[in-house]
Amino acid sequence: MDSSAINDIPREIEDAGDDVKSLLNDVIKIKGPVVKGFGRGSKELGIPTANVDSDALGQCLDEAVSGIYCGWASIGSSDEVYKMVMSIGWNPFYGNKQKTAEPWILHDFQESFYGKEIRLLVVGYLRPEANFPSLEALIERIHKDADISKKALDLPEFLEKKNDPFLKPQSP
Repeated sequence: MDSSAINDIPREIEDAGDDVKSLLNDVIKIKGPVVKGFGRGSKELGIPTANVDSDALGQCLDEAVSGIYCGWASIGSSDEVYKMVMSIGWNPFYGNKQKTAEPWILHDFQESFYGKEIRLLVVGYLRPEANFPSLEALIERIHKDADISKKALDLPEFLEKKNDPFLKPQSP
């Protein structure tokens, strides 16, 4: 996905979402098994991310503009669809050498879902990737991104994407 795949966002979304910059012309669809990541999300940040196997990310990760996105997620054989916020990029605070996609599903899960299939439908772009002066500043901004995503995903332009067939589990 290149920057031309991003639309300017309608005024009502900008007002409701505060920092949401755009709807995507073409949604990004990602599907693959949940794998262990760097171990920073839950432990260091208090923000559990669901890392997708890098083989499943393939060309999508290479082509995506680095930044913070919002969208929808579903897991395993469940029909439930959840809001999510996701970082695609290099995580400059940590100096990553590899580009990653790290979704935070905005729901409290009672059990781990490592190894289960995750389906991500990325529908909006919030902001460019950024570095932060401290861990506290990073955590504060991640929570702000989550709040912005929650508001934006309730708007009709985003909410209609929640019913995309891609998010439904495949029949065995």
